[in-house]
Amino acid sequence: MMKVLAFDFGASSGRGILGTYDGKKLQLDEIHRFSNDPVMLNGTIYWDVLRLFHEMKTGILKCIQEGHQDISGIGVDTWGVDFGLIGASGELLGNPVHYRDARTEGMMEEAYKMVPKREIYEETGIQFMVFNTLYQLLYLKLKNPTLLENADKMLLMPDLFNYFLSGEKYSEYSIASTTQLLNPRTGDWSSRLIEALGLPKKIFADIINPGTVIGKVNKEIKEELLLKNDIPVIAVAGHDTGSAVVSVPATDEKFAYLSSGTWSLLGAELPEPIINETTFNLDYTNEGGYNRTTRLLKNIMGLWIYQECKRTWDKIGESHSYDELEEMAEKEEAFVCFIDPDDDLFYRPGNMPQNIIDFCKDTGQKVPESKGAIVRCIMESLALKYNMIIKGLEKILGYEIPVLHIVGGGSRNTLLSRFTANATKKTVVTGPVEATATGNLLCQLMALGEVSGLSQARQLVIESFPTTVYEPEDTAKWEEAYEKFKKIIVIRKNRLNSVK
Repeated sequence: MMKVLAFDFGASSGRGILGTYDGKKLQLDEIHRFSNDPVMLNGTIYWDVLRLFHEMKTGILKCIQEGHQDISGIGVDTWGVDFGLIGASGELLGNPVHYRDARTEGMMEEAYKMVPKREIYEETGIQFMVFNTLYQLLYLKLKNPTLLENADKMLLMPDLFNYFLSGEKYSEYSIASTTQLLNPRTGDWSSRLIEALGLPKKIFADIINPGTVIGKVNKEIKEELLLKNDIPVIAVAGHDTGSAVVSVPATDEKFAYLSSGTWSLLGAELPEPIINETTFNLDYTNEGGYNRTTRLLKNIMGLWIYQECKRTWDKIGESHSYDELEEMAEKEEAFVCFIDPDDDLFYRPGNMPQNIIDFCKDTGQKVPESKGAIVRCIMESLALKYNMIIKGLEKILGYEIPVLHIVGGGSRNTLLSRFTANATKKTVVTGPVEATATGNLLCQLMALGEVSGLSQARQLVIESFPTTVYEPEDTAKWEEAYEKFKKIIVIRKNRLNSVK
């Protein structure tokens, strides 16, 4: 038996997941679950980083108390772009700021004054998102330069937690690629961009590959938790999507994946980045993966919109389970109204049902009048947006994608999975649900030599976890809906441009 422990930080919760590998199958056991809520203080949204590290230590302790003294590794994954700054003496310089904070508003335009937008893309191949690390660091340079000057190292969140555990300061490749400051052709930081933006070179830590053993749990934590054994700390694919893609149960190279959760990340795994006029115009991203593969993908707003609707209804005492909401949606009329999930209106927390109503009013559509109608609008719109992104992906790759693998928590949403098969006219395979934690654990097993590589890792997923297959239905109706959906996006874009 080989046991490894994954810490997986999601949008609302973190989990300590124990993976047990017997040479044939991988078994997952949730050891510790804890909330991962951002903290608003004086108008800024922060990570509650010290409490979260305390929860990690609690997870290790629970693991030991349940008889797993023999764990052979610990790995951490989180979402991308966010970071902490470490001072010269090793101290954390302030709480890391959450990517949904408003501090980066206007920073993209400031960056373009220093480096043209096309040059930034040519250098990094990364989708332009207002929260990218590039714009967070530029904010500090312009608004809080003293903090940046006092920093010795910038550590992205998985690297920061690895540092807390081991004392070692590195930047893992997959998480570094989300910054929009890494050159995917060289696999290293972009000196050209760093110099042009006036960022201090010293803060950028050495980049290491996913699957690197970086050290061991440090002496202080070992004594605090009464650990008997030295536990290796392993840099997994620290970006949660990077880990999720490791766990895609694909047998064909020409597959697409959809890592479905708060965000939807839809793309393909490639040996090299694709950075050209088409990918720039369509704004596709080239992020790093295991074995320094490229994840050519698009970030889509995802189930965040649905989750925020539910939170709003819960707050006003009109609570329903997700299953109940989806049953309501099933009974509603199809293709009544659509939203663009990536519209800025849906980016920040707030009254999401009202935002959907406002979008529909603004684009001249019938307004959804019930919870079921709102949920159906979200699910249909997401499925149609996935279709748009797959079409763009096929245009870039030059071939048709036969299968879409949906992994992650969103794969449990049968309504969305069915709609996605219909809208894309693809065979959709869903599972595993715990894709990110599974990929994290697989990276550790590969680092320890227990699994030989990606092919064996994915075969292990096939043998260990169930999947569900959806075949497309009613494709003619969905094609008609797609044409209407595209027109709505154009109407909204024209309305916003007229306001500007």
